[in-house]
Amino acid sequence: MRVLHTSDWHLGRAFHRVNMLGAQAGFIGHLVTTVREHAVDAVVVSGDVYDRAVPPLAAVELFDDALHRLADLGVPTVMISGNHDSARRLGVAAGLIDRAGIHLRTEPAAAGTPVVLSDAHGDVAFYGLPYLEPALVKDEFEVERAGHETVLAAAMDRVRADLATRATGTRSVVLAHAFVTGGEPSDSERDITVGGVAAVPAGVFDGVDYVALGHLHGCQTLTERVRYSGSPLAYSFSEAGHRKSMWLVDLAADGSVTAERLDCPVPRPLARIRGTLEDLLADPELARHEDAWVEATLTDPVRPADPMARLAERFPHTLSLVFAPERAADDPAVSYARRLAGRSDQQIAHDFVAHVRGAGPDERESAVLREAFDAVRADDALREVAR
Repeated sequence: MRVLHTSDWHLGRAFHRVNMLGAQAGFIGHLVTTVREHAVDAVVVSGDVYDRAVPPLAAVELFDDALHRLADLGVPTVMISGNHDSARRLGVAAGLIDRAGIHLRTEPAAAGTPVVLSDAHGDVAFYGLPYLEPALVKDEFEVERAGHETVLAAAMDRVRADLATRATGTRSVVLAHAFVTGGEPSDSERDITVGGVAAVPAGVFDGVDYVALGHLHGCQTLTERVRYSGSPLAYSFSEAGHRKSMWLVDLAADGSVTAERLDCPVPRPLARIRGTLEDLLADPELARHEDAWVEATLTDPVRPADPMARLAERFPHTLSLVFAPERAADDPAVSYARRLAGRSDQQIAHDFVAHVRGAGPDERESAVLREAFDAVRADDALREVAR
């Protein structure tokens, strides 16, 4: 069976101040063409269809168009909700849409109930594990501790239990939206840390033939059977080095996997350039970036006059301007933001406690801080569900 694996469409999201709906529509057209030209048997979309729980009308219309075009091809599509989606909204009318061959899986309780498709070699069971917010699904999966690994492990126990009841030789595909150990994040993904831990081990998914992951925006191979497709479009300058693509996965009769990367259309390349303003304006090596979306980091010791206007004369698509004067690491003028870069909320809180009283939090205090951050995240998740 030939499966096209994609995820993280983020319909409705802008890139800085640039409206991306046109580029997103271009991707949907490319997706439909790819399904037709490569004789795809099933499409899987591993979450974050939308960028937010209540998407703009234009994004909903584009999603509606995508569903109709995929249904018209007669190729089954399996989708799950991600952490950016409202599972309830995305899952509206799922039962009716099922009849058109579009299978929306947004209910955690249905983790062990697959969409079963068949080819010349028998059945393939597609299990959709929507994004599992630990605080919200803890009771459903009857786990004592609300953590990403515990709830995903419980969901996978249901998958394996169902698979064990099926005919010998039934192949399996799992769709999941999670941060799996070994994956490389970007600046575009929303933090899903719980209890100080965001990642789950790939071993959680043992026992199935292919795992189609969503959440991280870079296309990645964790094992031959566990892969991220990444987002089809870049949504931050941290993705400047990404090759945006989808996985074309061939699942053989014995469950073995071969996969090929298929490139997605690039509306405009990204470039991150760094130096003094005068150097950026004069360097001939930068000519290749003159038509790109640009993030410029200025290292001038003193902020120059009208930097954005001057940069735009050479780089008309400059979207982001960062000031980072080159100073010694111990210079007090080094920005607070630079000192915090790459640190989690919990680490920042620990540093603050240490700064205020001269010693960091002990084990009990660390647990209190962790519980406080988890409670805030759970409240945010509940508000998203209620919207």
